[in-house]
Amino acid sequence: MADNDRELAMPRDAKILKNLLKSMGVEDHEPCVINKFLELWYRYVVDVLTDAQDYSEHAGKSTIDCDDVKLAVQSKVNSSFSQPPPREVLLELAHNRNKIPLPKNITGPGFSLPPDQDTLMCPNYQFAIPNKRSAESIEDTEDEETVNPNPSQEEQTDMQLNLHHERVSFPLTKRQKD
Repeated sequence: MADNDRELAMPRDAKILKNLLKSMGVEDHEPCVINKFLELWYRYVVDVLTDAQDYSEHAGKSTIDCDDVKLAVQSKVNSSFSQPPPREVLLELAHNRNKIPLPKNITGPGFSLPPDQDTLMCPNYQFAIPNKRSAESIEDTEDEETVNPNPSQEEQTDMQLNLHHERVSFPLTKRQKD
């Protein structure tokens, strides 16, 4: 019953569009599909009629006639849609292209891939490993330094610079079984 109420409240153009979709075999669709088609339909009609009015004014006529509408539709089709080239043209292009032989494969059978370092297929990890200092030098620096609970920005930067890190980068490869 709710579907019947919706059908009665639906505008005439929406009913026509719904029947058109049913005739094409589309039984189930989202409700917004009809609204989107109507929006597209209205926009297309307004564009064509605006172009037809411009053509009519350019011709010095006060009203739009059938020839103006035909010209506007033809102009819209020419600017919106492109036709593929004829089959003969495509065959000729293919024949000319196929005259050039393919280059010989010097690497042998299979796919030739770039080196591992140039691909994203090889995992690459970087670790920041701190330099190992002797226990005596660490004790010396601890004695010299007094801990400031609220270091300034400069002191924080100095502390970060004092930590020397060595970057190590290596690809991980599968272990060979013994």
